[in-house]
Amino acid sequence: MFNGAHVSAALTMGRMDHHAVHAVEGTDPRLSITRSLPDSPAPLPPVLLLHGFGSSSRQNWIETGWVRLLNDAGRGVVMVDLPAHGESATPDDAGAYAPSRIRADILQALFDERVLPLRGDDPTSGVDIIGYSLGSRLAWEFGATQPETVRRMVLGGPGTADPLAAFDLEGAERFLAGGAPSQDPTTADLLRMAQAGPHADLPALLALVSAIKTEPFDPQGAVPKMPLLLVAGDQDDYAVGLEDLTRWAPDAVVTTLPGRNHTNAITSRVFKEAALAFLA
Repeated sequence: MFNGAHVSAALTMGRMDHHAVHAVEGTDPRLSITRSLPDSPAPLPPVLLLHGFGSSSRQNWIETGWVRLLNDAGRGVVMVDLPAHGESATPDDAGAYAPSRIRADILQALFDERVLPLRGDDPTSGVDIIGYSLGSRLAWEFGATQPETVRRMVLGGPGTADPLAAFDLEGAERFLAGGAPSQDPTTADLLRMAQAGPHADLPALLALVSAIKTEPFDPQGAVPKMPLLLVAGDQDDYAVGLEDLTRWAPDAVVTTLPGRNHTNAITSRVFKEAALAFLA
């Protein structure tokens, strides 16, 4: 639920523009939304891309070639930078970082993009979702709570556990204040991923972690019913419990990426081709 690899790539995409999501219940989340439209649209819904912790839409999806691939296949793309990530703001309100609030902001972003509820007579209705890491956790919950909106989902690096819930917040805060690094290896790994991102605002990212701790991930409690593709590297220590996810979700299939871990799975050609075929 974390950072993807930062890979430089030449960008040859369709029309791209940036804007902000409208206020939800009178509060402006100041999220950055990026839309990329293909030159020759296919009769299919747009694809919502949700990045991982410590990353951004640019890092996870643009620089790794995902947006170019989807646009070339005729798919329109909507990308959301999560709070305190990418071009989005770092809110002072702790509630803005809660997963439930983020999902509400994502839903508003889709309304702003004029995404319509699924209709059998309209193949462009609804939305497909590709999430990675933290983005997969948010997508799982979003699909479970918004079944009338989501057609299909691809979840990269998913798992039943929530390492951010077990994050050593006090140890991380001591480290940022000049103390010794946290002795928890997962916390140290997540901090390393967060620090690798450009313009990382670590205090704001810790506020996000704190909010996530108040809403633990319960994948069995709310299960998405639409078709799911679960993708993970065979060396991904965070993608634990895939068998449970496929048992709970009635329409879930798994693709395993040989030689890939949680950091570099996002760049896999096998991942991209499997996702594109699944969403066709």
